Amino acid sequence: MKVIYFDCFAGIAGDMTVAALIELGLPLETLREALALLPLSDYELSSRKVERHGVSGTSFKVTLTEADQPHRHYCGIAAMIEQSELKPRVKELAQRIFLRLGQAEATVHAVPLERVHFHEVGAVDSIVDIVGTAIGLDYLGVEKVYSSGLPFGRGFVHTAHGKLPVPAPATAQLMKGIPLSSDIGEGERVTPTGAAIVASLAEGFGPPPKMTPEGIGYGAGEKDFPELPNLLRLVLGEAAGIGAAEEVLVVETHLDDMNPELFGFLMERLFEAGALDVAFSPLQMKKNRPATRLTVIARKEELETLSGTILAESTAIGLRYYPAGRVTLSRESESRESSLGPVQVKVMQNGRVTPEYDSCREIALALRLPLIEVYRIVERECCGR
Repeated sequence: MKVIYFDCFAGIAGDMTVAALIELGLPLETLREALALLPLSDYELSSRKVERHGVSGTSFKVTLTEADQPHRHYCGIAAMIEQSELKPRVKELAQRIFLRLGQAEATVHAVPLERVHFHEVGAVDSIVDIVGTAIGLDYLGVEKVYSSGLPFGRGFVHTAHGKLPVPAPATAQLMKGIPLSSDIGEGERVTPTGAAIVASLAEGFGPPPKMTPEGIGYGAGEKDFPELPNLLRLVLGEAAGIGAAEEVLVVETHLDDMNPELFGFLMERLFEAGALDVAFSPLQMKKNRPATRLTVIARKEELETLSGTILAESTAIGLRYYPAGRVTLSRESESRESSLGPVQVKVMQNGRVTPEYDSCREIALALRLPLIEVYRIVERECCGR
């Protein structure tokens, strides 16, 4: 499985990320061709080799040929990406980054997500950086992203809202749940775009995962800080072992006074809020009352959202959480032909193939067949069983 590690020893920005991906092998012309699928104009792309504190890296620049750039709303950007002819994987990654960015802005400004109005990150250069990151990760075949901690920074930054402390409020919001690295000096070391990239894509934070490095790319920032080279280091490689290890949170609560009809809706809301897995199990509580244990597997950064969902959508008056390690096989959905028509199957890293429930359900309803019979046919014809 191809993995990439973001070593943010000097911080991270969107242009630094694209630059490092170019060093790892993303052709600039490929980037241009993919970005041309978006309805954006009046910009030019360039990259060049630079040096920071004696270390060679690549600089990526978006030059605007039209000074007046419109400020866009989150919904407009999301629609623009979705309606484009970009590859599905690129759309998914870019949408994930913009959604996380929009949620942070919505929290900071206390407005609904659909009313979030981007200033700097709604301009062409920021859209290029985010979508360009998605294009690069897809081109390089990256399946999992991991990251180091992030430096908090010190001082002030000038924004469309005036002079704000470093990191800017939206950036600070995005850094919730991400370990902070040691203080490396004054200045904006993490931009909103950079924070959104790692906050939305990284499977875990800390030291590099077990991997065999195959390539290293250095992306240079525009500024040159005195303390250390302003570079983002991306390490691309193959994950070691049969699965990728990561750290997650286990969130639990016991429910003994909740209408059972509400459990299904609670599960739906938790998955919508970002849960990796949700499970219910029976248990006996004090005074021998029958109850249900709710267990949610989640990423650290989703704790606040998922806790709020549990407390709002259930009768729980509290919950507990603790870190846990997990190892997962990489897998991808694949369309295969069967006697019932095209069907989606899940292909595991170890070669195991299983039917996709939603796809089998659609076939069963369309052909008026028992779902169990559809499963048997798909397993026999498409899964090698």
